[in-house]
Amino acid sequence: MTAPTATFAGRTVLRVGYGALQLERLHDRRGEAVALLRRAVELGVDHVDTAEFYGFGFANDVIREALRDEDRVLVVTKVGADPDPGGRVPLRLAQRPEQLRASVEDNLRSLGVDQLPVVNLRRLDSGPGLRPEGDQVVELDDQLAVMTALRDEGKIGAIGLSSVTLDVLRRALPAGIACVQNAYSLVSRDDEELLRLCAAESIAWVPFFPLGGAFPGLPKATDEPAVHAAAESLGVTPSQVGLAWLLHHAPHVLLIPGTADTAHLEANMAAGEIALDAATLAALDAVESRSTEVPIG
Repeated sequence: MTAPTATFAGRTVLRVGYGALQLERLHDRRGEAVALLRRAVELGVDHVDTAEFYGFGFANDVIREALRDEDRVLVVTKVGADPDPGGRVPLRLAQRPEQLRASVEDNLRSLGVDQLPVVNLRRLDSGPGLRPEGDQVVELDDQLAVMTALRDEGKIGAIGLSSVTLDVLRRALPAGIACVQNAYSLVSRDDEELLRLCAAESIAWVPFFPLGGAFPGLPKATDEPAVHAAAESLGVTPSQVGLAWLLHHAPHVLLIPGTADTAHLEANMAAGEIALDAATLAALDAVESRSTEVPIG
């Protein structure tokens, strides 16, 4: 099985990309962070997911230093939250239209580009994490109005959505949606209908927490006996099985596993070449799906 590709925002990209959240673990070792991203490019990564609030700007700074125009890496960022270094949770919601615009400008500046190829609007309607309250409860139409205006101005290439419900995606479709990022894994498959709608509309499905277990109380794919049995049979790790299952589950799934370790990066990329036979897939498909609805904060 060769490393698979898929279409994303009009580009053909490798289906295993890189999520930059973990780069902040290398905050005091910037050279290692740059080298890790260069190694990712060497391995074929051409889709990197980031945000200004990852490491309070550190991830974007590293991306700006490490990536070159000739690498042709599709850099996807997100808005809807801003860094909050002094907060109990290190980010604060920024859902209002003027805050979304300001966040786009922050990402443009820190990445050193004139256009952000894809920007995800993190709505926080579903999945684990914070929920909007007070003046952070904003109508979808008001948010899409500013996002489409930014696209018309050339500051955004394409619009994505994150942490949304099926109803929100349906309402957003006329605006033109390139991708959806929701918490989704072998052990948390609540969004199957949403995934199918994305397939029908040629929208990339880019799950975060692809192995589950990101917060206490959430199930982990790597704890499942069926995952361990498949890993032992194939001579790979349970994490690689969890990632490979996602790639086999639907052809429009793109992965953005994150790591601060080169060996782990290489293992994640190798998951794209793991073949799962029908019996193994059936055993994995039979794993119980559990909810990701764990509020944080």
